[in-house]
Amino acid sequence: MTVRIAIPEPTSTDIAYNQRSLPQYLAALQSAGAQAVIVPLHETPERVARLLAGAQGVLLPGSGFDVDPQRYGENPIPACAPADPQRTAVDELMLQDAFNLHKPILGICQGLQSLNVWRNGSLIQDLESVLHTPVNHSPGRDIAEAHPVVIAAGSRLARLIAPDPNAEDAKRNVPAAKASQGAQSYVNSSHHQAIHNVGDNLRIAAISPADGVIEAVELDAPDHFVLAVQWHPERTYSASPLSRALFTAFVRAAETWQPRRIDEPVATP
Repeated sequence: MTVRIAIPEPTSTDIAYNQRSLPQYLAALQSAGAQAVIVPLHETPERVARLLAGAQGVLLPGSGFDVDPQRYGENPIPACAPADPQRTAVDELMLQDAFNLHKPILGICQGLQSLNVWRNGSLIQDLESVLHTPVNHSPGRDIAEAHPVVIAAGSRLARLIAPDPNAEDAKRNVPAAKASQGAQSYVNSSHHQAIHNVGDNLRIAAISPADGVIEAVELDAPDHFVLAVQWHPERTYSASPLSRALFTAFVRAAETWQPRRIDEPVATP
C-alpha cells in the first residue's frame, strides 16, 4: 500500500510561492517512497478531515508568512511579517489529527514554528532586530550550506546520521547512533524567525552554534515520530545525506503507523 502524506498548500494567497516551493516537497516525498495528499487551504474543516483520514503522516512546509505573535501572547513588532489565518487553521486541524492518532509529523521552517506555537511555545519575531545574531539565516534559496548546526547527542535526529566510513569511529565499528551524537552538519537557511521558548514536551534536537538559535526540535516520546527542522531539506534532497535521511525516516514511520487505541490518552497542546 502506498504511504500517503498530507501536506497543506504553503500559503493561501501567494500563488508564486506555492508554485515555486510545493514541487520540491512533493518530489522529496516521492523519492522517499510516499504519495503527497495536498490539502487546499480554502477547504472546509469537514473536507480537510476527510483528506486527513486517508493519510498516514503530516508534513508542515515552509511559508512566506509568519505565525501571528498574538497566538503566543505578544504584539507584532514592525519586522514581523503578516500572518496567514487560513494556513494557521489548516495546520491546527492537521496537528490535532496527528497528535490524536499518533501520526508521524515532519515540520519544515515555518512548519517547525507552527508546531512549536501549537505546543504553547513562543518565537523570536525577528532574529536580526531582536537577537542581533552574527549569522545570516536568510542568505538565499541557492545557498546549500549557509551555516553549521550541532545535533544534540542522543536525539532522534542524531540517530538519522550515518557515520563517515573513513572516520575513526567507523573504522573501530562504533555503532552509528553513538558515532553521530553531537555531530555537526551544514544546512541551508531561509528564515528570519526562530523558536524562543520551546513548546510542551518538545526538546531541542539541534542548534546553530554561533548564536544558539534552535534549529530542530522533536517530541520527547520515543513511540511518536514528531521532528521539525528550521532549514529546508526538500531543497537539498538530491545532494544531502541528512536531507534524504530526514524524509526516509519520516516516510518509514508513516509506513509502520498504527492508529492510536481509543482508550489511550490524547495529547493536547
